[in-house]
Amino acid sequence: MDLFYDCIKAFVVGGLFCVVGQILIDRTKLTPARILVGYVVSGVVLTAVGLYGPLVDFAEAGATVPLTGFGYSLAKGVEKAVTEYGLIGALSGGLTATAAGITAAVLFGLVASIISKPGVKSFN
Repeated sequence: MDLFYDCIKAFVVGGLFCVVGQILIDRTKLTPARILVGYVVSGVVLTAVGLYGPLVDFAEAGATVPLTGFGYSLAKGVEKAVTEYGLIGALSGGLTATAAGITAAVLFGLVASIISKPGVKSFN
């Protein structure tokens, strides 16, 4: 039964992130790219002020899978690296913490480009 509640919490929290994104797309002139960057930056900022950690503890995958979770991972990686290596850790910690996700995105993008049919889309 705990698994069921964990899934519900993750679904609701992740869904709320999607709802906010959709509202921003529908009601503002922000481009999807700017919204995505805003999500990553807000994840970093909310982690820095201590608000995102409790959300991750509550919703787990519902808070770590969206782009705000990527910002959370970046911030936690920098925090850990600065603690271990000093100021130089600020340059390497974020990439170290998110290397697996970045690598997966690059590889899946490569696979998609290999198996898809390239072509120019015409917008008539």
